[in-house]
Amino acid sequence: MNQQFAGASALVTGGGSGIGRASALALAAEGALVTVAGRTAETLKETVRLIEASGGSARYVVADITDEAQVEKAVDAAVADIGRLDIALNNAGYDGEYQLTRNYSTDMLDRMIALNVRGVFLSMKHELRHMTAQGAGAIVNMSSGAGLIGVPGFSGYAATKAAEIGMTKSTAVEVAPHGIRVNAVCPGLVDTPMIAALDADQRTSLDAAHPLGRIARAEEIADAVVWLSSDKASFVTGIALPVDGGYTVP
Repeated sequence: MNQQFAGASALVTGGGSGIGRASALALAAEGALVTVAGRTAETLKETVRLIEASGGSARYVVADITDEAQVEKAVDAAVADIGRLDIALNNAGYDGEYQLTRNYSTDMLDRMIALNVRGVFLSMKHELRHMTAQGAGAIVNMSSGAGLIGVPGFSGYAATKAAEIGMTKSTAVEVAPHGIRVNAVCPGLVDTPMIAALDADQRTSLDAAHPLGRIARAEEIADAVVWLSSDKASFVTGIALPVDGGYTVP
């Protein structure tokens, strides 16, 4: 079977669950040696087990992306075997909970900024040290449809996801001369255990908010990550790609 990432190295932050795990599995299925990073060893180990059970290659590293030294450790681990970093998915983040702006928790906002803004910035900073030296690479930042439109009750989250898009676009222009592409994916709602726990009426309402009539599967977001990381997207950089069933269209 032809694997488009055979011999490539990939790093996935927030790789222990959800979109991060689905993306790590998808990248590994295409032949990449995947390093998954996050704060919880048990979930990272399970991602590695699933990849290896499918015939892929993976490792994990425990790292908090708000700590620059730990980010550097995770990036260096991804580079260790083959001396390069070809693909990076900066997926780790925090979405918080519904709160009106007038009541918004400052602590929750600070945590969002630390993970969604500082964490993505630090990840790109250290990924680009290697990618610039090698003159190639693809970075995908996991933003959100909330970074593209107004979402009442999630003003802090929307602000940080819009910041991710701004970092993506600015960095894409900066590193294009070095053969590096930087893009963002902006999912709508994705089917997660939290969503699965909702009652039937709540789930129906969420599905109906998407013109395609349902929310996404994590694997569908992973497909976008794979495409943006691949040579099939070789002339694509600096975009914020909605993968949201039309949620941000109206």
